[in-house]
Amino acid sequence: MISSNDFRTGTTIELDGQVWRVVEFLHVKPGKGSAFVRTKLKSVQSGNVVEKTFRAGESVQQAILEKSNLQHTYVESGDYVFMDMTSFEETRLSSEQIGKGAKYLKEGMEVTVIFHNGKVLEVELPISITLKVTETDPGVKGDTASGGTKPAILETGAQVMVPLFISVGEMIKVDTRNDSYLGREN
Repeated sequence: MISSNDFRTGTTIELDGQVWRVVEFLHVKPGKGSAFVRTKLKSVQSGNVVEKTFRAGESVQQAILEKSNLQHTYVESGDYVFMDMTSFEETRLSSEQIGKGAKYLKEGMEVTVIFHNGKVLEVELPISITLKVTETDPGVKGDTASGGTKPAILETGAQVMVPLFISVGEMIKVDTRNDSYLGREN
């Protein structure tokens, strides 16, 4: 159990059978009446955000999460197979369990998998990854760095918008949180 007075950004709690992460919190002490804690909670499973108010000092069940670093080894019949590099155990995850980050997975990539009571809650990819451009429109002489963008398909099949001067075969850095181009990689 955890007291609502101990809430911090990133704290995970169990509420109504779901795991929630505290995104924002504010201790409020009105002039009249008892103090309370106003929070913004994000569901770890679905990503929904709700606002909830707790009485100051109210006890809430804390969610105990287990983090595991796993390496993506291969894809078999739609399942992504990961290996724990310490125990060499294999874990199979579907693309629904991985979420939108599945389009960036390539063999040998290490990810952090978060478990709660033996069930996968979320898969955290590295914030930025380097991938090869496999398909994009050719650049035209006169294209500038600030000129505009065009779609490019990467080696994993993901599509991102890149500047006009990027060509096929180049290695680029991509932000996995918002699918944005970060720069060239040498």
